Amino acid sequence: MRKRNPRTVLRAKLARLLALTLPVPHLFLPLPNLMEQLHAYWRMEYIEAPRYPDTKRPFTDLPALGDDRAALIVHRRKLSYLLMNRFPYNPGHLLAIPYREVGELEDLDAAERADLMEAIVQAKRLLAIAIKPDGFNIGFNLGAAAGGSIPHLHAHIVPRWNGDTNFMPVVGRTRTLPQSLDATWERLVAAVPGLTGGES
Repeated sequence: MRKRNPRTVLRAKLARLLALTLPVPHLFLPLPNLMEQLHAYWRMEYIEAPRYPDTKRPFTDLPALGDDRAALIVHRRKLSYLLMNRFPYNPGHLLAIPYREVGELEDLDAAERADLMEAIVQAKRLLAIAIKPDGFNIGFNLGAAAGGSIPHLHAHIVPRWNGDTNFMPVVGRTRTLPQSLDATWERLVAAVPGLTGGES
């Protein structure tokens, strides 16, 4: 008796297995198109939005650009400024940053600390006026172990909405942002005159 090629035997077994598991019509008819389309018309706004310039010291260089729209600077104070986060956790994620480059809170003098705190309060108030979130996360990431990626001291002001977390960041490592950075910048800047109290 002639010995059969092991590959031929394996192919035959696989063919029989497929014949048992697949419904007969699927062997002869094309499968229906199960792909659904997601229309993201706002993406063109995102594609055409201004981008941060390439720089190793962004929080020092961006205020010196002279173009707050390109830099995404929302509001300037005497000793600090508000900047939209280029990689936001949520739409409207702002950073409060002192102009002087320091790495620690204690490196700021008393006037800088007071100005930075007022900038944080103004950021919260600005977001409340412009986009009406349900809550906020506000804080500093001090050091690489705490998640700090840029050594220039800065505070995060993150607007939050009920139900704003979902499976996308966990499963797809993707955040879903419903509005382009440029459109959000316009909305926030338009709301700046509505700020009351403190330096405007």
